Amino acid sequence: MPNTTNIGFKYIEGEAILLLLNKYGICASSGSACTSGSLEPSHVLRAMGLPYTTLHGSIRFSLCRYTTEAEIDRVIEVMPAIVERLRALSPFKNDDSSWLQGQEQALAHR
Repeated sequence: MPNTTNIGFKYIEGEAILLLLNKYGICASSGSACTSGSLEPSHVLRAMGLPYTTLHGSIRFSLCRYTTEAEIDRVIEVMPAIVERLRALSPFKNDDSSWLQGQEQALAHR
């Protein structure tokens, strides 16, 4: 859909992003529409071969005819600080975790 974008933020959880976006009055969803209400990553995103570390940091933004340019600019303004803050807390920020790479490979074969 041309009004929807799904962005994956590596090494952080989508739910944490949503909590911080909410503080700014910004609404979004984690994952994809086909998995709303589930903690499992979207089968569509998995089929695209996205790594496990990105799948769980997936955020869906949907726009409508009433969405303003100022609202979009606000998201662009606050997202870098949110991502930086959450990545600083993440235990998964290093790619050298061999067990994590194994998880990514296992998910890719599901």
